[in-house]
Amino acid sequence: QLQAFGGGLVQVGGSLRLSCAASGFSLDEFVIGWFRQAPGKEREGVAGFRNNDDETYYADFVKGRFIISKDNAKNMVFLQMNNLKPEDTAVYYCAAVWVVKERYSNSWKGNGLGLDYWGRGTQVTVSS
Repeated sequence: QLQAFGGGLVQVGGSLRLSCAASGFSLDEFVIGWFRQAPGKEREGVAGFRNNDDETYYADFVKGRFIISKDNAKNMVFLQMNNLKPEDTAVYYCAAVWVVKERYSNSWKGNGLGLDYWGRGTQVTVSS
């Protein structure tokens, strides 16, 4: 089970930190990433861990602004979002995939089909 939280309303240029709490499985066996879906748009991958060596993936539109991190002891993953733009407005979801499966396909590049666990989304709204 995954639970995402930390969304809210922020002005352009501001920052938010999203958190994703995992339960029922270990971050040693599953890797976690973030997706988002804006109204009228398809769900898209934002960032995620690729393996237990902490290799990460970032979508081009967040590179240099967002940072994904984790705390294995707490079974949590975070998404630090800086320099937020109006186009970052979306519902953000965390998801998990078995680390072995992730070796063969970058789960964070697509729309999230085939992932193993999903959390309920958290709304991020960036006002101009």
